[in-house]
Amino acid sequence: MVQDDAAHHLGLADEAMRSLDAEAAATHLSAAIRGFTARGDRKQAALACARLGDLCANAMGNTTAARAWFLRATRLIEDEPPCIEQGWVAVAAMGCDVDDPAVLLARAELALARAREFGDVNLETKALADAGLACVQAGRVAEGMAMLDEAMALACGPADDADMAGKSVCSFFTACYFAADFDRASSWADALRRQGLIGKPSGSTMFLTGHCDSVQATALGELGRWGDAEAMLTGAIAAFEAGMGMPSWHPAIAMAELRIRQGRLAEAEMLLLGKDGSIQALLPAAHLHLARGDLDLARATAVRGLRAMGDDRLRAVDLLAVLVDTELAAGDLGAATTACDDLVARAGTLDVSGLQARVAAVRARVLAAAGNVADAIGTMEAALDKLPPAGVPLLRASLLIDLVRLHAGAGNRAAARVEAGRATAALAGLDIVLRPEDRELLERVCGPAGDNRPQQAAALRRDDRGWVVASGEMHCRLADTKGLAYLAELLRSPGVERHALDLVDRVEGVAAAGPAVDRRRLGDAGELVDAQARTAYRHRIEALRSEIDDALDMGADARAETLQAELDQLVAHLAQAFGLGGRGRRASSATERARVNVTRSLRAATARVREALPEAGEVLDRRLRTGIYCAYEPDDSDDIRWVVHT
Repeated sequence: MVQDDAAHHLGLADEAMRSLDAEAAATHLSAAIRGFTARGDRKQAALACARLGDLCANAMGNTTAARAWFLRATRLIEDEPPCIEQGWVAVAAMGCDVDDPAVLLARAELALARAREFGDVNLETKALADAGLACVQAGRVAEGMAMLDEAMALACGPADDADMAGKSVCSFFTACYFAADFDRASSWADALRRQGLIGKPSGSTMFLTGHCDSVQATALGELGRWGDAEAMLTGAIAAFEAGMGMPSWHPAIAMAELRIRQGRLAEAEMLLLGKDGSIQALLPAAHLHLARGDLDLARATAVRGLRAMGDDRLRAVDLLAVLVDTELAAGDLGAATTACDDLVARAGTLDVSGLQARVAAVRARVLAAAGNVADAIGTMEAALDKLPPAGVPLLRASLLIDLVRLHAGAGNRAAARVEAGRATAALAGLDIVLRPEDRELLERVCGPAGDNRPQQAAALRRDDRGWVVASGEMHCRLADTKGLAYLAELLRSPGVERHALDLVDRVEGVAAAGPAVDRRRLGDAGELVDAQARTAYRHRIEALRSEIDDALDMGADARAETLQAELDQLVAHLAQAFGLGGRGRRASSATERARVNVTRSLRAATARVREALPEAGEVLDRRLRTGIYCAYEPDDSDDIRWVVHT
């Protein structure tokens, strides 16, 4: 009777999942586990534990609970004689959610052995896909891709378990993403659509279609087609959230990376909130902290990711690059050199499109910081020579800009102008947002780009005594205010939207948030609007992520759950500050106060500029957009173009 009751709860869990009611499904799976355990049916109890772990990870977003249930499933049957259940438990987790490729490969090999011993083609499909992903991440790209091709052939053929086939597809797309093998992803897309695994999604296939769209959008981004990438990701996020009734995953993470590149940091943070415990979100999270100038948090995130990844080579290279740049920004050349040496060792002879060139660029930055500018230039030139003639236009443009910076730093203006011309030509066909420092570099070396810019320029310049505004023969000194500092940030990036919170962080700076942060002050995000309070949230959340990992490594599941509860509460409070998750934006929320204060400051600043320079100030006032998202949006018809001089 107990077993029948347990089976009944499994059926109810299936019905709940078809209705997308994750909480009810978890309740019935828990009841089934109790029933199977009471009867002594360890195999069925283990399978139910694995299902509950999968539910916690993919439907409820609780990776801590998921890892605990997967571990319990393994312990229940690890001492049993060889059985098919051991294979299913071994690959119960999504392959892309397993941090260490060595662990993923060991589990996949066990599952593959059981699949072939017991003749289970569905299990074989999942095991091949996970093994392939593990090999790719460990740097054995050709071997891993061969396994993944075999897995996709099975998924599009004899495999008839749509859930397992879908998870196999997820491993496939993850491998294509990290190996930059976008052609392979495209080559299988049509077959996967015909099989119903991606395309017009519903239910579980929504997750896979979103992953597929994310990989394709990433490819568009690397091609310099940021507008197309943004449109694809916007559609993927909307479709996922409409169909699943929960925040999207892969498309949101990919969009966050794009937003960071665009300089829209607050939006990126919104997209990553609650996801930075996932291995996929670690790199954009580290990029975000570095872009914001929070070096301690960038370092902590990169180190946490590297510890979790073990012998991973592909993902580790990018995290190590962040770590190098973080240490260089902190002025610690020794630490930067150590991280760079690790990066070069992990990259080895990996044959991944553009990877070796990216590694060379990092090496060049370290050499330049050490004073070896000539060697840095040689390293960068060699990297450019090794790039394929097509397929990496954005990377080529980025390396050329780095080369311009090196020549300019060495005082070789002639060489800098030549490379700036090449960089400008490479950028001409790209739909991207150039970083302000890169734009300023190119304009300083070879003048403003474009033939149809206005002839008259108005300038905002800061000096030791405040600000100077100038247009033609007229100039005027203005006292230093936050509004003028906000205005300078917008003028540096024409046409780029900046969240009000981004402007506050940029102008006020990122305050240190050490271990003495008063966590009681974090209880109500709505009453804390300054940069220090938001930084305190971010640092405590990162510390909790690390503590949870430590607890799980030690088998302290109860402590991990307690820490996870605190983390969830802090993430919810920070989300509330942004007005996320369906909550109304309160008048005292961080976003609303920032909007009011930044708008007031900007309008006061432009009024002062108009008083000093009426004609130029009128153009500025007309082209300045304020609100939650602020921007300076010049038009070719304007008689005056505003710039910032540093």
